[in-house]
This record gives sequence, structure tokens and C-alpha cells, in this order.
Amino acid sequence: MSFRALFYPRAVAVYGSVSPGKLGNILINHLVQWGFPKVFAVNPKGLGLNHVPGYAKINQISEDIDLAVIASPAATVKEIMTDCGEKGVQAAVIISSGFSEAGNAKGEAEVKEVASRYGIRFIGPNCAGMINTYSNLAPTLQAYPPQGHTAVISQSGAVGGAVMEWAQSHGLGISKFVSYGNGADLNQIEFLRYLKDDEETKVIALYIENIEDGREFMAALKEVTAVKPVVVIKSGRTSTGQRAALSHTGSMAGADAVYDAALKTCGAIRVESLDDLIDLCKGFSYLPRVLGRKVAIVTNSGGPGVMTADKAEELKLNVSESSAELVAELRDFLPAHAGFKNPIDMTVEGTGDNYRRVIEACLKEFDAVLPIFFGPPYLPTMPIAEGILAAFKGNNKPVFSAMETGLHAAESIKYLRDHHLPNFPSCERAIRTMARMAEYEEYKSKVPNKKSVMPEKSKGLLFERGPLLEPDAMKVLEENNIKVPEYRFVTDKSEVAAAALELGYPIVMKVVSPQILHKSDFGGVELNIKNGEEVLAAFDRIARNSEGYDFRGVVLYPMLRGGREVILGLTRDAQFGPVVAFGLGGIYTEVLRDIVLRVAPVDRPGAEEMIRSIRTYPILKGIRGEKPADLEALAETIVNFSRLPFLYPDLAEADLNPVFAFPTGVIVGDVRMVRGNKE
Repeated sequence: MSFRALFYPRAVAVYGSVSPGKLGNILINHLVQWGFPKVFAVNPKGLGLNHVPGYAKINQISEDIDLAVIASPAATVKEIMTDCGEKGVQAAVIISSGFSEAGNAKGEAEVKEVASRYGIRFIGPNCAGMINTYSNLAPTLQAYPPQGHTAVISQSGAVGGAVMEWAQSHGLGISKFVSYGNGADLNQIEFLRYLKDDEETKVIALYIENIEDGREFMAALKEVTAVKPVVVIKSGRTSTGQRAALSHTGSMAGADAVYDAALKTCGAIRVESLDDLIDLCKGFSYLPRVLGRKVAIVTNSGGPGVMTADKAEELKLNVSESSAELVAELRDFLPAHAGFKNPIDMTVEGTGDNYRRVIEACLKEFDAVLPIFFGPPYLPTMPIAEGILAAFKGNNKPVFSAMETGLHAAESIKYLRDHHLPNFPSCERAIRTMARMAEYEEYKSKVPNKKSVMPEKSKGLLFERGPLLEPDAMKVLEENNIKVPEYRFVTDKSEVAAAALELGYPIVMKVVSPQILHKSDFGGVELNIKNGEEVLAAFDRIARNSEGYDFRGVVLYPMLRGGREVILGLTRDAQFGPVVAFGLGGIYTEVLRDIVLRVAPVDRPGAEEMIRSIRTYPILKGIRGEKPADLEALAETIVNFSRLPFLYPDLAEADLNPVFAFPTGVIVGDVRMVRGNKE
């Protein structure tokens, strides 16, 4: 289907009652009020509304109808879609509820089958409609926003409606709005791909509650973010009902963390509130790109300037001191008692012309400027607004206005908005928007890794012959270029002393049993065994502790010393498939809960970014004279580990804990692999 029938239809038919207060009445009035030229009402009585003609059946309309808007009872929708198909309608917006969201999955499937038969693509059911401000099309229950360059895709009609309501008061222009409801046909994936090439859209705002096909969603998102920014609100951040079961690390990583990882991987910007979403959409819609992190703060009051500088540093923006050349330029027109270093404090004496000249001077050496104005009630704000706007219009770098108080502040803020310079309600929101915009440009500037880390084909099933014992799991790691220590698997006490001598003391001994997963809890691990007498006694203790279980023997390793302990985990997420976790191991795993997730497979730059992302990264880099861990070998281990679930379709979970990262090299200390269903 061409999306033109949906967003630029020649004519629209609205199904539903035209009686006052009914949805059909509201939808027709919206379409007419906002200027769509060809609207027809369709209802059993053939009633029209004002100048809109009414018909009992759509095939009675002589005009070609591209779009049907359906707001009739759920039981009638299947027949309506059949009539639309016979009429040649190409697209539909099904406002009607009472389908899968109400337990009527069968009715929804029947509507989808009819639509598929006739080639009709549809939004909904159970949705709040759509808007295209560039075709005066508004078959929606929501407010009509000003025209602009932000597209809004919302699974929730209420959330999308709130954005439409706020668009006017916040100065945010909208290009397209879609509330897709149950998403039985068209959903966020199709709309993302359409909006990627939509010339009327500069930024996409996305509200999601769940994703059916996580991998396809990620593919679409990556395609879009390579071209334009996507700002996402994902609800359910604190839900504990769903878990990403990363075995040992599962208690630290809920399903929401997987969404975080997926969105970050794809370059989308996740925000927590509608305020942040509106701010970012304003910034991306109206301001030039933020092509660096070097920022100047211009203020008429020291306190707000210092607070903003603190926040900027926290967000990893660079509030560097003004150059000698800039200071000299500023001294020509600012009073001697002004602050010149950055933040640049003009004091309460700062005029509109001062703001203009300071901003223009700062833009010569900074990537972006944040002018702040806190005025007392008697001080006019319009001259300040005019100065800020003049500086903005004369440059091609972003200016983040934060005008908060003063005489006639509301009128001055509206003046900026009317001239397409967004004003942010607070210094903190302005600087946060700037940092996120810089973050997106950094993502775009990265050269994509051309080498695919996805295996061409699987190696087969790991668990074809039953449970995977630790020695077998170690062999799997070794075969996939993940370094493991030398080891010996011993099934009989008579062989244990000779095996220990081959490895060299001191050694570690572990129980091998398909029934004992957490070995330490069963007394199944013996450390720092130093001689033959100790190794025999250790075997006896482990065998005794394993009575009543399927005891297969022990595995011996050299005792590893030094190095930083890290942990790696794998699981299969319901939406996104294989996911890899990384964090510092040992006591840090449980105490600090410092884990980072990424959707697998992970390429080399992604693995390096994972390592840098944990809070305890400085420990790996080396502190107080310690040698750094071998971060290159660690990144390569993450890459190879992340490939395992694609090589072995029946691998559901895996833990490497601990993994020892030495100054030279990385070695896995323990491994656990869990069987799952073959994909």
C-alpha cells in the first residue's frame, strides 16, 4: 500500500452515528473544522451532518474514497471493512474498541483477514485516530496542533493526545500524529520506516508499551536514527513482573533494562517524561545540530549560571574557560565587574544588546550557547528576547534560551516561539536537551562496523546428548575463541593425584554433576589445594557432600591469582532475543549491582562501550598505580561470547562467573550453560 492513501487521501468516509456527542459526529466536525475538503458520512440511516452528505452504504458514494474512518460498534466492523474493500478503499482508521484489548481476539483476527483479502491497511482498532497537518487531515478525537516538523507515534491515544494538547502551549509544531491502538495491522515499525523519508518530519516522538517483534523494531529504528532522531518514552520502567532472566545476574536486570539496551544500541533517545520529550522535539525541530560538547553559559545572575554549569559537567558537557581573545572582546562592552570566564555573568546590568553581542562572540569558539535570564518583576524582558533572537538568527549554531522571570516574560517567550526559537522552562531542562542532542550527533558520527558479528549458520545443538557438564561447557568456550584455563576431568579418585601433578599445584577442584548447579552451596568447591595428600582429601569431601546426587567426578584447574573479576551473562529475551550482560564480578556483582546489558550479537565497538559504561570501569582501567586489565582481550571475549546463542539454538542461558581479566589476557574461571527450546 502507498501511505499516500492514509496521509493524503482524496476523500474520507466516516462510519458512525452523527448524533451530538457521538464519535462519528466528533470525527466529522474535526475533519471539517480543520479544513479537509471531501468528507462523507456513512451510517444505517444515511444521515448527513451540516454540509457533509450522508449515505447508508459506501458504494452509494460516487467519489473515489481512499480512507475510511470507522467509529461504529465492534460487531459491525467486519462487514464495514468488506464494503470498503469492494469500494476500493485502500486505508482505514478503526477507532472502534471491543477487540483484543477486551478479550475479543477472534473479532480482531476476522477484521484483519478481511482487510488482507482486499489489500486495506489500517490503524487500530481501539485507537484515537491520526493527524496530518500538511493535508489538513484530522480523523482523530484529539486536539489539532500547530503545523511543524515533529511526528508523534503513540500506542496510547491518551498519551498522544496529551502531546497534541501541549504542542500549542509549548510551541511544538506537529507534522504527523498516529495513535495505532492495538496495532493489529500497521504499527510503530511501519510508521517509523515511512517517516524516515518524510520530508515534513525532522524528529519522531514515539510512545510504546510493548513490542511484538523486537529484532524487526530494532532494524527499523537503526534505519531511522541514521537519518533523523527518534525520542522514545517506554512505559513500564519499574515493572517487576517481567524479568530478563540472566541466570545469576537476572535479579539485577529487569525486562525494562533490555529495552534500554535495545534503544541505546539503535541510537534512539529514551526519556522518562513528556516534558523531556517535548523539550527534545523542540530542540531537534527548530535548532541547528549540536556538533560538539563545548558550551558557553551566558547569564545575568551568578547563581543560576553556576547551577547550570554544575549540571552541564554532570552531563559531560564541556564548560571550558573563555579564551583570552574572547575575554578581550567582552571587556570592550561589558562592565569591569562582570564575570568573563564561563559562565559569563553580565550581572543585572545586562541589556538586550549585551546578550546579543555576548552570544555572537561566544558562538565563534563554542559549539552551543545557553543564555539565561532571571529578571526582577520590574525589568522588561522583551529587549532581552530580541537580543537573544537576533544573535540566534545571525548564526548557524544552536542557542538554548532559558528566559524564566521578569516583566512581561510570557509575552517575550511567545515572541521567541513565534520566531521559531524555543524557550526552555528551566536552565536544567535546557542544558539536558543540549546534552541529549549532542549525544545523538555523536551516535550519528560513528562509522558503522561493516564486519558482521552474526554467525552465518549454527554449529548444532549443545544439549543433544543431555545436560552439559562443566568440562563440556569449557570445551565449547575454547572452541569459540574464549580462553579457559587448562583443566582435567577426573571420574575416579585413583586418577586425581596424577591429574593434579600434570596441572601443577596449587589447584582448584569442583564437583561435576548435572544436578548440582550452585557448587559452593553444596560444598562442591575446594580452593588452594597444595599437595597430593590434600587433593585426595578434597576429592573425598566433595564425593561425600554429593551423596544422593548424580556424581560424575571432579574437574581440576590451576589456582588463578590476581586479575580483576568480571561477569558475563546471556539470556533470551521474549521481545529481543539473545541479550548479553557484563559487569564487575566478585563481591561487586551483588553489592553494587553494576551491570550493563546489550542485545546480542555485540560488535567490537559495542563491547568496548559496554566496558566503559559500568560505574566501576576505573577499577578495570587501574587505580593507585595498578596495571590496567587487558581491555582489548576483554572486549574480544564479550564479542565471542555474544555469538554463542546464534551458534547453538538450544542455548537458553549462560554464565561466565568469574572471568579473570589480567594485565595480559582474559581467562574464564567458571561456566554454566542452561538448555532451552530450539529456535
